[in-house]
Amino acid sequence: MSNMFLLLQQVHDSVHDLRMKLKYSKPKIYTGGVDIHQWSKLSTKEKKEAISKQWYVYYSFRNPETGKLTRQSNIKGGANLFKDKRSRYSILEKLQRGLEILLEDGFNPYSSVSNIEDYINLKFNKEKNKESKTNTKHLESNSEVNLNIKPTLVKEENPLVLNLDDAFSLVLETKKSILNQNSFPKYRSRVNRFKKWLLENNFNSNDCITKITKKTLIVYLNSVLQSSSPRNRNNTRVDLSSFFQVLEDNDLIKENFVKKINVLRAVPERNKTYKPDQLIKIQRYLDKNDPILSLFVKFISYNVLRPIEVCRLKIEDLDLQDKKLYVRAKNKPVKIKIIPDILVSELSVLKNKKPDLLIFTPHEIGGVWDAQESNRRDYFTKRFKNVKDHFNLGSNYGLYSFRHTYITKMYRELAKQHAPNEAKSKLMLITGHSTMTALEQYLRDIDAVLPEDYSKLLM
Repeated sequence: MSNMFLLLQQVHDSVHDLRMKLKYSKPKIYTGGVDIHQWSKLSTKEKKEAISKQWYVYYSFRNPETGKLTRQSNIKGGANLFKDKRSRYSILEKLQRGLEILLEDGFNPYSSVSNIEDYINLKFNKEKNKESKTNTKHLESNSEVNLNIKPTLVKEENPLVLNLDDAFSLVLETKKSILNQNSFPKYRSRVNRFKKWLLENNFNSNDCITKITKKTLIVYLNSVLQSSSPRNRNNTRVDLSSFFQVLEDNDLIKENFVKKINVLRAVPERNKTYKPDQLIKIQRYLDKNDPILSLFVKFISYNVLRPIEVCRLKIEDLDLQDKKLYVRAKNKPVKIKIIPDILVSELSVLKNKKPDLLIFTPHEIGGVWDAQESNRRDYFTKRFKNVKDHFNLGSNYGLYSFRHTYITKMYRELAKQHAPNEAKSKLMLITGHSTMTALEQYLRDIDAVLPEDYSKLLM
């Protein structure tokens, strides 16, 4: 009896391990660890946690060497660019159905054609060759059917790729949630200009995003260079590299080829520093004719802030008793700076104001101004242009010039009393540069460090 059992067991194992083995498992959808069919019963926290995870289609295929089912790479197809359950699951369902059809058709990730996109292209090329060999009568009677089948397979059963419209929309939606309100409009503008250029140069909205190649980007960047400057071309390259990185991260393209495009040498444009006599005249003019702009300039000068940082300031950001200033800077969320006595004496007007008011508005110190930071900065830039016109100052002078001027002035005063390294260390505490290298580069850029008179070297 025991021998019979062993024999039957051997037959059972042979059948199931050899002839009856499935080559692959049915593709399934991972939805953040929750049952998608119970979605309406989940709490808001559970839904949010599920959406925060990566969703994907997964499956296993039998490894020809080991004979075991082996988990294959997850397929996301851009679904995670969406932040709602319906959109994500809709894309993943199409991915699941498309993958299942390919597996039934014979797709094998261990074969010579292991890439899904290559397999699909090869399949359709074979169909084209087969169709071209049929007689004219057969073509006429079946052409309508064939034409209807092919677009359906490409568009619906192969959702691993997106067309231009969908790809641009998804990336911009993603970047909108990441970039701040000042950076996103510039980013969106550059990306949309690129899309407009594509549509004007042999692309259309329904083209697959993978139609864009490295050569396409090089041609476009060359056109940006010819119409603007090397600096704008480099900035455009950075934004488009960020664009294609989102696509790569979501398995919509194989690689971000923009990173392989070279960066051009660009001479940076900077504001000039004011001469001592210019500085005196401008300060007197501002004190007399525009007290609000005068105080605005003093925040830039005495606290070495950037114009947009001054525009962010609210009364609650100032601690006049402890002489501290709290500002959201370019390189860190909050930066603490000392308010020098020369400035504290001019801020008494703020003592009885509400803490949530902006310090600078068009008509008063301490008030309400419903405008974005960038628009507030642009307003004061244009307001200062009246001063520039009065003194016949060129385009190289601006509000930023005050920052350069006073940093130069402080460094030269410190250099009179201290060795260069000590002077820079003290200055670094004032300017807020994160490293000595960054400060030294900045001082070189604004020509703050000059040699002593070297006449004796010329004799």
